[in-house]
Amino acid sequence: MLYDALIKNISSSISLSAEELDIFLSMLECRTIARGAYLLEKGTICRHDHYISRGLVKVCYLDDAGRENIIKFAPEDWWVVDLDSFLNSKPAFYFIQAIEETEVFQLSRAAHDRLHSLIPQFHIFSNMRWQNGFIALQHRVMQGLSLPAEERYQQFLQKYPGLDQRISQKLIASYLGITPVFLSMLRRKWAHLS
Repeated sequence: MLYDALIKNISSSISLSAEELDIFLSMLECRTIARGAYLLEKGTICRHDHYISRGLVKVCYLDDAGRENIIKFAPEDWWVVDLDSFLNSKPAFYFIQAIEETEVFQLSRAAHDRLHSLIPQFHIFSNMRWQNGFIALQHRVMQGLSLPAEERYQQFLQKYPGLDQRISQKLIASYLGITPVFLSMLRRKWAHLS
């Protein structure tokens, strides 16, 4: 069914009545994003919170030298948003771009606010998501600052099982903060150890 994974995602954190679930689902907009297209561009206002139903996106920024730096990937059953832009109507710092053709359910800021007033449980759901996102970002920063590349790659494989088969070495290397050549060396080393 269209909403099964999304309902399971929400139900893992909060319990909703059938009526509350219907209200939530009625506020969603389904959208298909072509490979390479943007859900969000830097400098624009993030007007939607996105649930990835099918496909894969990356959250990234360009540094002063024009290099792409990937903050995270969001595959199926993940939520993705530039939270500061979404909550504070500030220009987005990040790009959110589809790596594959991607289907999202998006919730506008107005629908988000209305949902929180109609169904207080959603406030709990949002807070849990955002707290977990903040914790994940803290771990990501600490990994980048303290772990060698080989351990960062190992943690990437654990965090995103199977993603190494869906995305290019260039994107993985950007996420890890290493060159594609160095990533190739790591992969060869892993292949010999297996």
